[in-house]
Order: sequence, then C-alpha cells, then structure tokens
Amino acid sequence: MLKSAPAVFFAPRTVVVTTLIAVLYLLLSVWLVGFKPDQLVLIAIFNGLYYSSGITRKFITGFSIFIVYWIIYDYMKAFPNYTFGEVHIGELYNAEKGLFGITTKAGIITPNEFFQQHHNGVGDLLSGLFYLCWVPVPLLFATYLFFRDRSLFLQFALAFFVVNMIGFVVYYIYPAAPPWYVQEHGFDFIASTPGNTAGLKRFDELVGATVFQSLYAKGSNVFAAMPSLHSSYPVIVLFYGIKGRYRYASVVFAGIMAGIWWAAVYTSHHYVLDVLAGICCAAAGIFLVEWGISRPGWFSRFFHSYLYKIV
Repeated sequence: MLKSAPAVFFAPRTVVVTTLIAVLYLLLSVWLVGFKPDQLVLIAIFNGLYYSSGITRKFITGFSIFIVYWIIYDYMKAFPNYTFGEVHIGELYNAEKGLFGITTKAGIITPNEFFQQHHNGVGDLLSGLFYLCWVPVPLLFATYLFFRDRSLFLQFALAFFVVNMIGFVVYYIYPAAPPWYVQEHGFDFIASTPGNTAGLKRFDELVGATVFQSLYAKGSNVFAAMPSLHSSYPVIVLFYGIKGRYRYASVVFAGIMAGIWWAAVYTSHHYVLDVLAGICCAAAGIFLVEWGISRPGWFSRFFHSYLYKIV
C-alpha cells in the first residue's frame, strides 16, 4: 500500500506571500517613519517563528493581531494628531481642576499638581514598577491564554486591538496635552515638543537607569493623553481573567490595574479624566467584541475562521 506524501511545510506560495508582506512593510515603514533596526527585528521574529514549526506558526499567526496594532501605532508618527484638530490644553486642565481639584492653602490644584508637591521614594518606585506592567502583563497573559485556551486568547487579542483602535480614533478627534505639558510649557501649543518622562524620571534616577527615558523617546505623539490606554489595558486583562475564572490571577490583575491608574496621575502623565476615558474605552471595546462574537455576522465568522488557523 502506497503512503501519501507528507505535506510541504514551506509551500512556495507561502514563502512568496510572506516575503512580499515583509518587503512591503519595510518599504512602507521607511517611507512613512524612516528606517529603524526595530523593523528588521520584527521581520526576523515573525519569519523565524512562522517557519520554525507548526506550533510557532500558529503562535505568531495568533499574535499577528498585536503586531498589526504595533505597526499602526508606529505609523501614527507620520500623521501627528495635532495637524488634524486643535490641541486641548487649558480646557482639559480646567475641567480636571473643576471636577477633581484639591483645596490647599495656595488654592485649588489638580491631583497631578498635588502629587508633584507630595511625592516620596516609595511612591516613585511603585509608580515606575506599576507602569512597567503596562505592556508586559497583557502580552504575558495573552501568551498563557494561547497555550491554555485559544478561544479566550483570540477574544482577548481582538478586544485589545479594538480598544486601541477606539483610543486612536479619539486621539485624532480630541488631541489633548498631558498634565506634564502644562507644568513644563503652560497653555501655549508647541508642536515640536518631545516626549517627556515627567514623574517617571524619579524612578529612573532611583534605580540608576534610563528605563522610561528610552521608552518615551520613541513615543508616537505627545498630544495623545486622552484617553489613557495605559488605563485601558489592565481593564481588558482583568475582564478576561475573570471570564477565564483565573481567580487568584484576577486578584493580582485588579491590584495592578489600580496601581497603573494611580501611577498615571501620580507621575503627571494623565489626568483623572484621561484615566476615566481609558476605562470607558476598554469597556466599549470589550462590549463590541463580546457582542460581535455572540451574534451571527461577519465579525463572528472572522473570529471562528481566525480561531481555526491557530487551534
């Protein structure tokens, strides 16, 4: 009895398609934001995992959702949101002071200004540690879900993507300066303002490293404080932690979430209003994904077809 020939893992068409995607990505990136070594690293990681084995191919296929998000975020540098509308500086500051202002002997100040005047080494250390959880915790949780529950992984990944897209749209509809901008430059708009570590500079000084200085030097846009996606991500993680019935992990996620919310205000990177907007953004994105998956339609079909590719 003749045995059937084994499937060809490196199908010519697959190689051609992935190569074309890599070349087009590199050319588009160079055109929009200039060449960066990170682009070659991303291409190497994607192709390395895609062709290493069946499981790594499924893994990188699943994580392509996060890669697409990162590429869109990077390309935002080519289209600054302040060129599409007025940047809100004083308006947001005054609204924050009116809603959440703290009365002092010198008058009413914002929570950011209060923490700027009342910070300490413990708060500086904790704020930095919480802020460092912003991206690693969602990615680590996604990795865990990929090997534990592919369906929940895909729901999480899609929610992450949708929440970011909502946030990006708001960035362009409502360009907004962060609290540190007012502290540094007042209410005048300065388009060329570089990224700033703000209160996180104290963490860098405390640990003797340029952790956040390096991160914020690569920021896509200074005037994208509203909503705070830093505050959105832990909400997504907590929701799917609870949905997956990871009780102990969810307690940890809740603590990290509260810590990031506090750190965002403590370090003058976001107003309380930005944090609340980030929470609403997360709730809206999660709702859309859960609603889309639960009813017949194109989104549900896309979900199941994508799930088929990674299971």
